[in-house]
Amino acid sequence: MERTISVSDTNCKFLGPDNPGTPAVSASMFAAGVLGNIFALFLLEIRRWRKSRSLFHVLVTALVITDLLGTLAVSPVVLAAYVRKASLEMMGGRPLCNHFGFSMTFFSLATLSILLAMAVERWLSIGHAYFYERYITKRCGYFTIPLIYLVCFAFCTLPFAGVGKYLLYCPGTWCFFDMHPKERLGQIYAGLYASAMLVMILCTVFCNGSVGYHLFGMYRRRKHNRGSFRGPRGRKRYESITKEVEHLVLLVVMTVCFLFFSLPLVIQVYTNFFRTETSHEKDLQMLRLLSFNSIVDPWVFIILSPSVLRFLWGKLCRRQQQPLVSVERTIHTTRPIRLDTPADGHKLPAQTPVALCP
Repeated sequence: MERTISVSDTNCKFLGPDNPGTPAVSASMFAAGVLGNIFALFLLEIRRWRKSRSLFHVLVTALVITDLLGTLAVSPVVLAAYVRKASLEMMGGRPLCNHFGFSMTFFSLATLSILLAMAVERWLSIGHAYFYERYITKRCGYFTIPLIYLVCFAFCTLPFAGVGKYLLYCPGTWCFFDMHPKERLGQIYAGLYASAMLVMILCTVFCNGSVGYHLFGMYRRRKHNRGSFRGPRGRKRYESITKEVEHLVLLVVMTVCFLFFSLPLVIQVYTNFFRTETSHEKDLQMLRLLSFNSIVDPWVFIILSPSVLRFLWGKLCRRQQQPLVSVERTIHTTRPIRLDTPADGHKLPAQTPVALCP
């Protein structure tokens, strides 16, 4: 089958008998992505049996499933191209290239949209607790996820209607929308993609920052009021804050990873509007960087799962409490007097310790 002309033809040698390439990197990425996402789904199922499923749990599950589907949609095609020593258009013509470009665009938008939904859910639960408790339930997740898929699907089908187009990129194993469009509609599509990604990134960062600010404010208020986490009610407050911190840490790290892997592509799309010379090698680097997100996300969830965070938090608490114990022993051995009894015999008001450790 004759390969159609691509935007990258003049910049590199395409995959073929004379330029076979090596599938080692693609195979490693595929294995890491599939194993990580399957393991993350296994952990999510275990947690679902232990406690009722929350809205955050529904969104995390949707994120992992989306990453897994994205890996399965594109990585086997890349491996097949290396095995057959042929570019995507040589193997399946324009339909296969369109499938690959659609998958890359769709899953990149869907992943960030779900991350934004997770950040908004945490922002509402912390900053607007009354509204969250009254109106937000896990059923909202079952409506939000299909809505995200529908909007992303509609946007990614625009190139099939003539608004933008999917092109083959060097070395013939990648297809994506045209990032160097000459036509007006192509420029509009590229600008809409970059702008949508940028807006969602900024909104996610804002929501995470707001959640962190509110959690820090809660800690300071309890410290000012000499609040304690002892007793049944104190233990409940401690577990609630710990749960929110766990969700925040997971969400922040996932957001930072997505920023690292997707923001360079957004910047590249914007800068291409002002460049007279094209750099398809940089375009390819940005595309490959974007594909790492679906591989890293599940491993971030595995490493930052609540059990691991509680283990690290317990270690930190014990390390903080050890100096206090040693100082207390020194005081009791050197001066065996009661610290809450002054020289005149009147008792001082009891001081309640303030700590994030129980």
